[in-house]
Amino acid sequence: MTPAPSEPTIRPLSGADELGLFCRLSYVLDHELADDLATGRRRPEWMWVALRGDRVVGRLSWWTGQDGGAPQFLDFFDLDDTLPEPERGETGLRLLETATAAVVPAGSARPEYGRYIPPDWREDPAARDVVEARIRVMEASGARMLVERLRLEWRAGTAVPEDTGRLVFRQVTGREDLVALMAPVLEGTLDAHGQAHLASGLSAREAAEKHYDEEFAHLKTPQEWWRIAQLPGGEPVGFVIPARNNYHPVIAYIGVLPEHRGNGYIDDILAEGTRVLAAQGVDRVRAATDLGNVPMAEAFARLGYVNFERAFDMVWDQP
Repeated sequence: MTPAPSEPTIRPLSGADELGLFCRLSYVLDHELADDLATGRRRPEWMWVALRGDRVVGRLSWWTGQDGGAPQFLDFFDLDDTLPEPERGETGLRLLETATAAVVPAGSARPEYGRYIPPDWREDPAARDVVEARIRVMEASGARMLVERLRLEWRAGTAVPEDTGRLVFRQVTGREDLVALMAPVLEGTLDAHGQAHLASGLSAREAAEKHYDEEFAHLKTPQEWWRIAQLPGGEPVGFVIPARNNYHPVIAYIGVLPEHRGNGYIDDILAEGTRVLAAQGVDRVRAATDLGNVPMAEAFARLGYVNFERAFDMVWDQP
């Protein structure tokens, strides 16, 4: 009989000098780790490994968008996919629960988990095995799937339509100027995160304020890039937030007011946001939309954005 494997050693990194150990498993975001550690977006005590001797059989890491902030997102969770089941799943669950107990204060909400995945992951048996193994571990810990998203990219050299003149664009003048438009956009939204905020009991206004304060208030690029779209008479139609996050130029948010949906204005607004970033000489613009938000995905496709990757997000219900 083959003896049962011994329990792995599970521990955080002792310091940034153990980054090489952490990178014995791989993921598409590995190239960001060193800078994340240097800027405080990650900390060694948030980066955990499961070891059998000197072999890394699992790893995970949380991330924050603010130096000195609490962990906001669990974005690394990798396992040695040569391990057989159920050993792989048991190792992953033990790593996840041990690290979470040490990092996330008891009684606090667990940060959301997200993973980038190939666009054809369902058709590729190897990719599907990797994705489903992570999902099984998360579900065993009590998480549930929130959404699968398309990750999109506009690339320099792709034509951007000229302004049609149907809309007039002006700069956002401040928090209230934008929040007042975000709130009605959230009503009837197809965005899963927006729906989750409303389902949690927040009003549309409260959800808009939360989104602004947690996401947009910390963007480092000029607010002068943000645009509100209006009809020539001054009536607001929607808005777009072109920006640069910690890693890429992005369309951070885009919306059309409910009473103006169905008129094709999303194309004009997305084109304006893309023009703002293209004028900065960027080589690409990143964006994302939920798999179920077909109208938004089609708008990105019409403007030449390509679907280069997917992602999924999983959440734990509040304690």
